[in-house]
Amino acid sequence: MTRPITLFTAQFTDLSLAQIAEKAAAWGYDGLELACWGDHFEVGRVLDDPAYVKESKRILEANELEVYTVSTHLVSQAVCDLVDERHKGVLPAAVWGDGETAGVQARAEEEVKRTARAAAAYGANTVVGFTGSSIFHMFAGWPPVSEEMIDRGFDDFSERWNRIIDVFDAEGVKFAFEVHPGEIAFDFWSTKRALDAIGHREGFGLNFDPSHLQWQGVDTVAFIDEFRDRIYHVHLKDTHVNMDGRSGILNSHLLDGNMRRAWDFVSLGHGDIPFEQIIRKLNEIDYTGPLSVEWEDNGMARELGASDALKVARKLNFEPAAAAWHSTFGDE
Repeated sequence: MTRPITLFTAQFTDLSLAQIAEKAAAWGYDGLELACWGDHFEVGRVLDDPAYVKESKRILEANELEVYTVSTHLVSQAVCDLVDERHKGVLPAAVWGDGETAGVQARAEEEVKRTARAAAAYGANTVVGFTGSSIFHMFAGWPPVSEEMIDRGFDDFSERWNRIIDVFDAEGVKFAFEVHPGEIAFDFWSTKRALDAIGHREGFGLNFDPSHLQWQGVDTVAFIDEFRDRIYHVHLKDTHVNMDGRSGILNSHLLDGNMRRAWDFVSLGHGDIPFEQIIRKLNEIDYTGPLSVEWEDNGMARELGASDALKVARKLNFEPAAAAWHSTFGDE
């Protein structure tokens, strides 16, 4: 079992595709998970400009890099969200428009459908992203939340994303949803409910990113075990938890990198996530897709983080035994 190790380009979109491809190749990566922002994967140009696709693939081939997945995290966030000023900073101007929620949601939905078509045209078989949520802001249960309000949120998700997955199915591309706070599913039970809501359609699976589960107290290995048939992509990103008696897991409105936080994202191998057990479980379920390094660490220079994370990933990415250790003893 040889799983490719790729670099998610989201934190490098200030660099051109040519620049990050050259760096990733020098570090030793096998491929890239291309972000659909910056110039790394421009959906409209993939669909309409053969010269753009040709040049993109030339860059990748020159650096001996493969692309298995593209990321639509920013646009897909707006599909179900109640849109506010935060979204303006991450959405393309054409999707943002006048910022009115219904219009933004509709345009985001159409752009995610276009991303499925672009991925298929480019030769990528998976699109990774978020879903957004019209009900995540209700998670604390106050002011009081009724079951009907939660039902409406999952119904809204089901209606919008079933339309999107129709296009994914038609294009032969899968959507790998990243379970994450702020989305329709953010932990174990909400993931089960989201999969139920969308009818367990094959086109809708999961991007397993343990960094968002660990700090919530969710067993990351058990998560893989439960959703083994839905693990379509894997992010390697670590989290350090520091519950010091002052900090709570909601992080007190302290921004990333503030050392008073109860948890923070750190570069692979510098946190608390049991990645060796995760790899063993991925071996058990026969996951052969990419392991995509996502570098997010405000305490470490990003190029050091990207190169160091690859070394950790290579060491972790071991193959399972071909036979039981006692098989050499023979029959008695």
